[in-house]
Amino acid sequence: MMRMSATVGFIAAAVALVGLTRAAESAEIKMLASNAVKEAYLHLIPQFEQATGHSVKIDWLGTNDIIRRIGAGEVTDIAIAPSYVVDDLIKQEKLASGSRVDVARSLIGVAIRPGAPKPDLTSGESLKRSLLASKSIVISSGPSGVYLTRKFQEMGIADQIKGKLKQLPPGGSSGEALARGEGDLGFTQVSEFLAIKGIEYVGALPADIQQETIFSAGLHKGAPQAEAARALLRFLTGPSSVPVLRTAGLQPG
Repeated sequence: MMRMSATVGFIAAAVALVGLTRAAESAEIKMLASNAVKEAYLHLIPQFEQATGHSVKIDWLGTNDIIRRIGAGEVTDIAIAPSYVVDDLIKQEKLASGSRVDVARSLIGVAIRPGAPKPDLTSGESLKRSLLASKSIVISSGPSGVYLTRKFQEMGIADQIKGKLKQLPPGGSSGEALARGEGDLGFTQVSEFLAIKGIEYVGALPADIQQETIFSAGLHKGAPQAEAARALLRFLTGPSSVPVLRTAGLQPG
């Protein structure tokens, strides 16, 4: 787990800056959220709950599962997913028009099973050589996996690595797969690697092939606790969130 002790005091002092006051009546806020923000929010959400008296129930999901559940008509208060997903759900009138709030930005990271050869992250070309030399590769089914599948095609190595490439099912963790010994080299959002034990985080993808993903929140069109949900989003995008997001491998939205 991350070391957050240095930021807890800062958070407590900064809560007032986003105008949070303890609610006269507590509400249960329901959220469907991407695994990319999980580690940061496990530290931030309790601070919000303590300050307001509200409670937050979160289902941590892969992108495809968020799309499926909201698309099927599930009512929640907040959905947090890649920005293009939130935009599409707003167009479908599942999430409220004008409710998109960018909460975090994330880069794609690289990790290995302990003892496996470290990839060369100097450039896209050097990583290409490492991919060809690797024995087994794990990617997610989320935004990073979609991007990398296309990138491997562009790099001209898709056919060469096909036999050793494992794309996990929706919600599957590349970090946990590496820790279980299911691969030697893995890719996913940086924030999803940092809290996993039993792996070695190597670094972010080379700048010349990197892709940044914006994660956004949207209010459900029929949100039962819309006012409390807006207060939560003000907190999650306020100054107190910044050091926690950065420690978790994310940047403010």
